[in-house]
Amino acid sequence: MALKLPSFSFLSSFAPPQMASLRSPKFCMASMLSTGPKEVENVKKPFSPPREMHVQITHSVPPEKIEIFKSLENWAEQNILVHLKPVEKCWQPQDFLPDPASDGFHEQIKELRNRANEIPDDYYIILVGDMITEEALPTYQTMLNTLDGVRDETGASMTSWATWTRAWTAEENRHGDLLNKYLYLSGRVDMKQIEKTIQYLIGSGMDPQTENSPYLGFIYTSFQERATFISHGNTARLAKDHGDFNLAQICGTIASDEKRHETAYTKIVEKLFEIDPDGTVLAFANMMKKKISMPAHLMYDGRDHNLFEHFSAVAQRLGVYTAKDYADILEFLVGRWQVEKLVGLSAEGRKAQDFLCRLPPRIRRLEERAPGRAKQGPSIPFSWVFNREVKL
Repeated sequence: MALKLPSFSFLSSFAPPQMASLRSPKFCMASMLSTGPKEVENVKKPFSPPREMHVQITHSVPPEKIEIFKSLENWAEQNILVHLKPVEKCWQPQDFLPDPASDGFHEQIKELRNRANEIPDDYYIILVGDMITEEALPTYQTMLNTLDGVRDETGASMTSWATWTRAWTAEENRHGDLLNKYLYLSGRVDMKQIEKTIQYLIGSGMDPQTENSPYLGFIYTSFQERATFISHGNTARLAKDHGDFNLAQICGTIASDEKRHETAYTKIVEKLFEIDPDGTVLAFANMMKKKISMPAHLMYDGRDHNLFEHFSAVAQRLGVYTAKDYADILEFLVGRWQVEKLVGLSAEGRKAQDFLCRLPPRIRRLEERAPGRAKQGPSIPFSWVFNREVKL
């Protein structure tokens, strides 16, 4: 999950800064949930997570809806667990990194670092942001285990839903491990500042506003996994453009995992549309009205209170994840789940259907009209690259 992704708040963790004027005050996670300067500067205080500025809704799904997921246990075993790979057939981070047990280890490191030196700092800002997002994996497993009806009740439950959550987490865990080790070996980044950012992010958690609802939760993860697939795919493309084919393979391999996980999550929501079209279309509209904020929206390095927005701006400028991507993902999901073809909906369901079908072009129009679309932004220092300045 990285991602999954810049800062009009209803974009993913990479939502572009020119959309800032479109934020809803209620849901601007990046700014409203950030830790205040006084809290950070008071070193005598223990870690204090950001204060939530909106009213959190919990356990919004009635018991009869939860029973749907319990009834889908066998279906999930046959249709969702098949998207996992056996451990022995999975790639591992070491497959892409210098072998510390080999005689040529030091030469391999030197070659990796020589290639890394040819890549500009702005690319490393994106790669670090992607890695940090992946490394906050404990938060994402926790989030899935807040969902009623599908959580892992014991920590080792044998239900299909719990098995999926643990095994999905295990597969995702390789992503952060691989990127972290690569960045460490590259010598291009300040690992201590990066490690602090990871600790801050895991400690702060996330609030995707999924209300303990598996409807909202699986819609959110469907969107997020596609966003991280796009982001990692674009980092692979850029690495290739910079001549580092090994790094391109690393990012592309991670993107392939994200695509496979996207397939599983979208299949779950497709099944919900089949069983409960009215409830599912209402949940889909609910999630999109609240906007999708991706896992890294509380990113902080101990210095930059707008780190998430600055990282997002670089991603937007490089074309790694943009406002257009947000609209494209939504349009893809509307088509994937055949929202336009739903019939027999309630009056509220029809309103939600109309809202969802009209939303992608509306987002594109808003993005086109948004101020601050100049290609050249200011340059600011990033602690991740030893405070060197990078253009937003």
